[in-house]
Amino acid sequence: MIPNEPQITPALVAEHGLTPDEYERFRALIGRAPSFTELGIVSAMWNEHCSYKSSKVHLRRLPTEAPWVIQGPGENAGVIDIGDGLACVFKMESHNHPTFIEPYQGAATGVGGILRDVFTMGARPIACLNFLRFGSPEHPKTRRLVAGVVAGIGGYGNSFGVPTVGGSVGFHSRYDGNILVNAMAVGIAEKDKIFYAKATGVGRPVVYLGSKTGRDGIHGATMASAEFGEDSEEKRPTVQVGDPFSEKLLLEACLEIMREGCVIAIQDMGAAGLTCSAVEMGAKGDLGVSLDLDRVPTREEAMTAYEMMLSESQERMLMVLRPEKEKEAEAIFRKWGLDFAVVGETTRAKRFVVRHRGDVMADLPIKELGDEAPVYERKFAEPKKRPPLDPASVPCPVPLFAALEQLVGSPDLCSKRWVWEQYDHLILGNTVQRPGGDAAVVRVGEGPKALALTTDVTPRYCEADPFEGGKQAVAEAWRNLTAVGARPLAVTDNLNFGNPERPEIMGEFVHCVRGIAEACKALDFPVVSGNVSLYNETNGRAILPTPTIGGVGLIDDLALTATLAFKAKGEAILLVGETRGMLGQSAFLATVLNREDGAPPPVDLASEKRNGDFVRSLIAGGLTTAVHDLSDGGLLVAIAEMAIASGIGASLEAAPGFPAHAFWFGEDQARYLLTAAPVDFPKIEARAAEVGVQLRHLGITGGDRLTLAGETPILVSSLQARHESWLPDYMGGAA
Repeated sequence: MIPNEPQITPALVAEHGLTPDEYERFRALIGRAPSFTELGIVSAMWNEHCSYKSSKVHLRRLPTEAPWVIQGPGENAGVIDIGDGLACVFKMESHNHPTFIEPYQGAATGVGGILRDVFTMGARPIACLNFLRFGSPEHPKTRRLVAGVVAGIGGYGNSFGVPTVGGSVGFHSRYDGNILVNAMAVGIAEKDKIFYAKATGVGRPVVYLGSKTGRDGIHGATMASAEFGEDSEEKRPTVQVGDPFSEKLLLEACLEIMREGCVIAIQDMGAAGLTCSAVEMGAKGDLGVSLDLDRVPTREEAMTAYEMMLSESQERMLMVLRPEKEKEAEAIFRKWGLDFAVVGETTRAKRFVVRHRGDVMADLPIKELGDEAPVYERKFAEPKKRPPLDPASVPCPVPLFAALEQLVGSPDLCSKRWVWEQYDHLILGNTVQRPGGDAAVVRVGEGPKALALTTDVTPRYCEADPFEGGKQAVAEAWRNLTAVGARPLAVTDNLNFGNPERPEIMGEFVHCVRGIAEACKALDFPVVSGNVSLYNETNGRAILPTPTIGGVGLIDDLALTATLAFKAKGEAILLVGETRGMLGQSAFLATVLNREDGAPPPVDLASEKRNGDFVRSLIAGGLTTAVHDLSDGGLLVAIAEMAIASGIGASLEAAPGFPAHAFWFGEDQARYLLTAAPVDFPKIEARAAEVGVQLRHLGITGGDRLTLAGETPILVSSLQARHESWLPDYMGGAA
């Protein structure tokens, strides 16, 4: 036992998130009792957040390959080829637990961490997105959490200098005790200049770069692998503190030494900090790593080896450098005002050795730290199927336009302008379509290419039918990219679920993953990166299953894109896809009737593919003037959003022969709304017939209101006022 270190007891093991069986497994692996520092190291490497021990066996189902995929899961971020010698680098990760405890810093460091994942690969970040879920608006903590999270995302992204171009904000009581903050970052790199974490060569310097190490973030990864209880506020010290200005300097310094050919391997110090980054670099290269913690730059006095190895202080990197380039790399980092310290070297022996103040604090087999982590095939229950709702059995207690007003002014469907106007979504000058549309569009360089970006999932679908909900999350991301004219290329995911030790929660996870896999295969939309966030529970109450999908698509020519706003009066309004009036788990049911029941709409992936390809062909051929995908709220909400975006009204035709509210508010999948000049309608109709796509004429644009037989016309300005007012009123205390 090392002097002054605590004795390893069952209670101490439990505090580190290890089960008795896992501890005995570790003891057997190293052939002795571990030191306190070694216990900390294995607790970081073997927790759920880093080892994926409950999810790994199921994630293998996901399709990860395509001709355009350069790097799939397993690195800091995924990489896809976008042509002209360029690659798109992107990933999404969660910062749920830290943000609930400390909203501003939790959200800010979530953004900082995902940006580092992207520029670690050698890419310059060009955009950020997010996916946010909060508790019920009536919950006493919700308003403070919304304010803190939005300020944290904006504060970090705006200061770092990358636009936040898209995302999603929603509310539900199931997130009262465990909000979700999923952050996505996207960057551009030269496709033959991607950097990886695999160390090569013996005796090469392992270099610490960036900001100094402090005591913030210790046990952050372990906290993210446990349920919340009554003591969640006591975990505030585990939340990291970010500095976006230091991260900007780190970005520029890293990209410069990459350009100068100094870097062999590079790893962000994210979850589990120095521990995870050093172990991963060595293990991937089949090498050992020796660290001398006396050389680690610190900003606090008398830090122990345990604290340094587990600190999650932000804005730090670990690199293996070419020895002949060491002085050049150091000069670059000193120029940018950042710490540069050679803290170790690669070794032939496949050991992870940590020294501090003359003592060996850890001496562990480096490959086995990752390879021998427990992998569980947890029991899972088959989700209970909910019966579909007969549209005729669902009442509509108010006129259609009154229901529409409720929906467009509801917490989930109202305008999120209050949120995204706090983000700088125009910095760098490449944002072509800003937040508020189906997908953000960001120009690549000087064009004409652009990337379309989106984040999507409908959690109520995923709880009612995890398999269909997983499919729908992918299909909606695919539709959102299609609706702006992009060819969907690849996915990153963030799988947010409750406690995997409960069979019903594990059943939700397994079936959502199966649905995601089936949709990604059918749509040729591979998963290239992602994150799993489990134990999102408080006092045994889990969040809704929320497998967030981040989609990336490519637009070859910016001149051939679509937006959702009506463009002129007298244009035909057309519906692509079949409508059956599916009201199960719909926004109409939840908002107007205060019900969450029935089966969600099924997802026909062949129809998704056919209808999406058809819509993209119309956009590319210049035959449409506006396009909007259909999702929450159905047809009438989508028409209202197109009208609100333009100020132009519409005259609508009566619904066909089934309940009007089911036709206008049903959430059938694989559907789009589009507008076209009357002269182009026959061409579109002929093309639809050729490829077997259902097409319906819904009405014509014009005027300043929506009109429908049997309904009192409603002014677009009235809808706009309802749509724009809820969130500012709520945050101001009025709602």
